[in-house]
Amino acid sequence: MSQTPPSARGRHRAVVLMVILGCQLMMTLDASIVTTALTHIKAELGFTDSSLSWIQNAYVLAFGGLLLLGARAGDLFGRRRVFIAGAALFTAASLLAGLAPSAGLLVAARTLQGVASALAIPSTLALLITTFPEPGERTRAIAIYSAVIGAGASVGIIVGGVFTEYLSWRWGLLVNVPIGILILALSPRFLPETEPQPGRVDVLGALSVTVGMSALVYGLVEAAEIGWTSTRTVLPLAASVVLLVAFVLVELRASQPIVPLRLFRSVQRSGAYVGRILIVGAMFSTFYFLSQYLQNVLGLSPLATGFVYIPMTGMFFAMVYVVRWAAPRVSKPALLLTSLATAAIGMAWLSRIDSTTTVAWVLPPLLVLGVGQGIAIILLTDFGMAEVDPGDAGAASGLVNTAHQIGGSIGLALLTVVYGSAVHHDPAPGAVTQAHGYSTVFDVATGFYALAVLVAVVILVAARRANRSSTAVAMAAAAG
Repeated sequence: MSQTPPSARGRHRAVVLMVILGCQLMMTLDASIVTTALTHIKAELGFTDSSLSWIQNAYVLAFGGLLLLGARAGDLFGRRRVFIAGAALFTAASLLAGLAPSAGLLVAARTLQGVASALAIPSTLALLITTFPEPGERTRAIAIYSAVIGAGASVGIIVGGVFTEYLSWRWGLLVNVPIGILILALSPRFLPETEPQPGRVDVLGALSVTVGMSALVYGLVEAAEIGWTSTRTVLPLAASVVLLVAFVLVELRASQPIVPLRLFRSVQRSGAYVGRILIVGAMFSTFYFLSQYLQNVLGLSPLATGFVYIPMTGMFFAMVYVVRWAAPRVSKPALLLTSLATAAIGMAWLSRIDSTTTVAWVLPPLLVLGVGQGIAIILLTDFGMAEVDPGDAGAASGLVNTAHQIGGSIGLALLTVVYGSAVHHDPAPGAVTQAHGYSTVFDVATGFYALAVLVAVVILVAARRANRSSTAVAMAAAAG
């Protein structure tokens, strides 16, 4: 039997990596590509201040809420097949979003984009692990993959700023169409297929978690719009609690759960999911509010706003090499703790903005954030997939991405409430009041990072206990 030459295998895997990273980047940056255009979209399609957040939340909520279902679908029907279906739907939904004539249709198209991403993205990390089985290659591939996830939001802001300035905000969505077509052309030929597994979809679990998370975010958005005591706020929040509790009970009883609860037995993995929710919630919201601060308070154009993020984006990608150098030399949990503390310092620094702050003053804290966030995202991805059985790779990948997207949607919803509370006394807030609102948001986001630091401490302590335990077992075996 003839074997594929090593050089051909290398080229094949390079194309697989390109397709996976291209899809991941396209779908990650789509959460933020309209950020610099929000003022233009609001004026053109008639959004209110609070409803404007649904341009972001409709996408990330559908994306995050259905990721676990998408991961399970990949296990049951084959990951390449589900990946291609998601990419095709995303391409069509991007065309619809780019041509949307009304606010309602834009939000509906963004929701479809989220559904499509939920189908495609869980398969990307699982296919990456299948394609790069050797530990060294896998570590490098995951580091690049994580950097793309971490930098995707800031890349989206830059690209969106260019399109908004020179063409239209619509092109930030329409650009996905040719990229999607290229991915669809390459995927059947180069992506490996996985054998479909027998079983069924945990529909009740998928519905309860998706509707529960949607109700939570809807309730928070309504709280920002009409207050905490309104029925439109209280009922969705109460429903979210009931549905999420029901989700846990369903998963405990299900023979084939959408989320195998055994994945949470590891302190390292559970901590990675919680930490990711916290730091993505902080960073995603920072992009959303900082972009508006740069335009509404400092008077920057969409293009100039995008350029502000370029140094930070460069830091995200540079951290791939930092982690590759540091990982063999430094304890990964200790490195995670250091990176999160660094990010917390950057966010606390950024929270000192006011109406007189200059762009030059904003850049240094963004660079510090880029260093801390870039390292943390890579390590949290690694920890989230640590010691996962091959049969659980799809579910674990789904949990990593679910934590990412749900963190973004909940963080944005919560900090929209914070911003609204900070400026509530002024129905038409001026530059000084707006700057105070943005500063308050970044204060709370600093708290998110502080909580993530505590999570990293727990991971570090658990890792040291595990090391001591394994050392004791080895010594006992040697003595025996």
